Amino acid sequence: MGEPDQPGTGRMIDFWLGGEHHFPVDVAAASAFEQAYGPCAPVFRELRAFLGRAVRATLAHGVDGFLVFGAGVPTMGNVHEVATDATVLYTDVDPVTIRLGQSILAGSDRAGYGFGDATDIGTIDPAQLRRFVPGWGRRPVGVVFLGLAAFLDDATLTRTLDELYAAAAPGSLLVLDFDTEELAGHPQALAMMGPQFRMRQPSTFAPLLGRWAPTADGIVPVARWRPTGPPARVPDAFHCVLATRDAD
Repeated sequence: MGEPDQPGTGRMIDFWLGGEHHFPVDVAAASAFEQAYGPCAPVFRELRAFLGRAVRATLAHGVDGFLVFGAGVPTMGNVHEVATDATVLYTDVDPVTIRLGQSILAGSDRAGYGFGDATDIGTIDPAQLRRFVPGWGRRPVGVVFLGLAAFLDDATLTRTLDELYAAAAPGSLLVLDFDTEELAGHPQALAMMGPQFRMRQPSTFAPLLGRWAPTADGIVPVARWRPTGPPARVPDAFHCVLATRDAD
């Protein structure tokens, strides 16, 4: 696999997490962003730690299959490494990251990787969905939707979450994050995120969930979602939620 000429967000996050699956172009982009914003590793480590806690909470509800959108690199505490007995289908739209993920998971009988546009579930390979999320639409599953809301306008995000709600079986759970207005104070870093990037005020988060119902934990900064000790002191860049799909 040749080196890409454009950075990928998932591979930049792998670099910040201390992983080994990224390219020089990703390191250069990550370094440039840090010059404009500051250290990113602590922030993304907290986001990944939240993912682990949310996956374990989802498992406690009896879920044994996960569908992951915008998956990035499937290492450094990603879903199948936490849910060691569950099946997982990772999806992304970046072809380089997809091929990288497929090479990492080659030979796995419970985790796969393929193309999937979160805003159109029909883009997922039906054979992969049947193999790695066999309960999809029939029994509860975990849907992971991290790093995506900030790149969807309100109408697209609410439509997408509603379509996922309709497609998933009752009892399914959604792991989701929102970007706060943290980057407003760092205009150079904000400019690097591109025109699609959307910061939101925390008061706007809940209505965007539509029919998905937050657990009693609510929508809170990632470090404050069921911390295992004192919450880490990191910039308030992401809020997160674990939400449920109730019976109709």
